[in-house]
Amino acid sequence: MSRSAFVGNVMAMLVDAGFVVSDRCSIRPKSFDVAARRGEDLILLKILGNIDGFDAQTGEEMRRLGTYLDATPLVVGLRTRDEDLNPGVVYFRHGVPVLSPDTAMELFVEEVPPLIYAAPGGLYVNIESETLCEEREARGWSLGRLAQELGVSRRTVSKYEDGMNASIEIAMELEDLFERPLATPVEVLEGAEDVRKSEPTPSPPEMDPDDAVIVTVMTQAGFQVHPTSRSPFKAISEDEEGPLHVLTGHSTYSRTAEKRAKLMASIGRVTGTRSVYFVDDAREESIDGTAIVSRDEVEDMGDVDDVREMIWDRSAEPAQH
Repeated sequence: MSRSAFVGNVMAMLVDAGFVVSDRCSIRPKSFDVAARRGEDLILLKILGNIDGFDAQTGEEMRRLGTYLDATPLVVGLRTRDEDLNPGVVYFRHGVPVLSPDTAMELFVEEVPPLIYAAPGGLYVNIESETLCEEREARGWSLGRLAQELGVSRRTVSKYEDGMNASIEIAMELEDLFERPLATPVEVLEGAEDVRKSEPTPSPPEMDPDDAVIVTVMTQAGFQVHPTSRSPFKAISEDEEGPLHVLTGHSTYSRTAEKRAKLMASIGRVTGTRSVYFVDDAREESIDGTAIVSRDEVEDMGDVDDVREMIWDRSAEPAQH
């Protein structure tokens, strides 16, 4: 299957699952392929045949975007260089959850969350520690007795009851012993913080010097500007007066600029953001809901509130979710 067909299949699966899906990001650089929303769940999705191609810089960018947009960065992939991805298992690459297509189908269409995650050393599950303790005590078993049944140390059993996760083999043994499920789902859409180390939002990249004027304009207009490095927009500008973000682009006016403006508008309709594209010479005021603003217009304005009003007037109001 070609990558284009694979991306199309995943997008169709998301639509079947009730997601609103953006246009595919077909302009480089691109840290993600599509944005998708269902209710309060917003995901930024990278779709790869071989997940070993997902590098650290892309992972950092997706995590930054997830923080700014309150979205879950996610990868759907088929395999590594050595093996196919197992269904029902959550993997992680550079702090981003990775699912096979089957796992994504179960999660999004069938609404069955995965129970297993991969980490150095093997496959693991989250154990419902309170239930485990209750079941052991109901049988009158000591920590030592359960440890003997499992072939582990008493200290290890104590850690399970304190919340330590278990290998899939131990989890299966526990469920066989107590004849009830003890595994809890991996909360993929919550960022799966409980099964990976908490990592701070990566530092933003340096802004392109050519964009310094635009950064100054947006900052003076009351926005905090977060530069991007591998996205179809140059920055995400955060409104300091309220919970609104503006996807911000900048280049000379060209056919590629038009494509970027259209893509930004499509992403904005899904993410609940406005979008603005600054150009050297504006030929129109809006493209599909992305405000088009020339540098001359900005420089001629004495009041930064006029810049803000222009962006608001020319950009589409974000959809309500």
